[in-house]
Amino acid sequence: MLKLETANIYAVLLIITFLIFSSCASKKDILYLQDIDNKEGRKINYVSNKIQINDVLAIKISSLYPEAAIPYNFDNSLSTNSSFIETLKLQGNLVSPEGNIILPVIGSVKVLKKSTTELELHIKSILESGGYLKNAIVSVRILNSKITILGEVVAPGTYTITEQNVTLLQAIGYAGDLKINGNRKDVLVIRDINGIQHIKHIDLTQTDWFESPFYFLKQNDVIIISPNNTKIKSSGYIGNAGTVLTIASILLSTVIILTR
Repeated sequence: MLKLETANIYAVLLIITFLIFSSCASKKDILYLQDIDNKEGRKINYVSNKIQINDVLAIKISSLYPEAAIPYNFDNSLSTNSSFIETLKLQGNLVSPEGNIILPVIGSVKVLKKSTTELELHIKSILESGGYLKNAIVSVRILNSKITILGEVVAPGTYTITEQNVTLLQAIGYAGDLKINGNRKDVLVIRDINGIQHIKHIDLTQTDWFESPFYFLKQNDVIIISPNNTKIKSSGYIGNAGTVLTIASILLSTVIILTR
């Protein structure tokens, strides 16, 4: 009878141990870029994001004679109670579904799929070759460039980006990094390019995605961090380590009482 009681206790302890360790993540599931040494000396190819439908552009036209450029700029004297950047968005040039913007004097200009640098040169060419303005200086910026990060990060939300090139890792840094229970092996990036949706699954524990078009993010990208298996289990009936210990303690006490 004593051997049977001891066997029952050992069985319960074995189950407890299994439940605790099965809910723990391994080092390989947590560390970023585990083969990063292979990328030593890698050349980074910086890219210019292309202008898309519904982008809001800030376009500033000037010249050696500022007075001559005034007619080609919208009135920037408007004021609102919103922030400065929001005011600029209201005054900016919205890219139409046809991929055009309207500039004072010049009229409709095709901007879709051009980079900001390409558009600067294009508008400069129109101004100078059309006899509108000599020695034109053109500056173009995308005002509503943003990314959204959801799921297992410290600070999920939508972030406005002002840099020309932002990597996926930098974006995760904006959100305060992944939580310990974020699934680093299956990060989902959703990209909408002129009405066509592109989806990429990325393993942050490796570096093979460094050469993909998703190394640098584009405006309006959505990043989703799913929970790992440990978090999923802790949300179910098994519970986290603390819950497991509580249940195990109750079971063990019950076994001891019943076998006295």
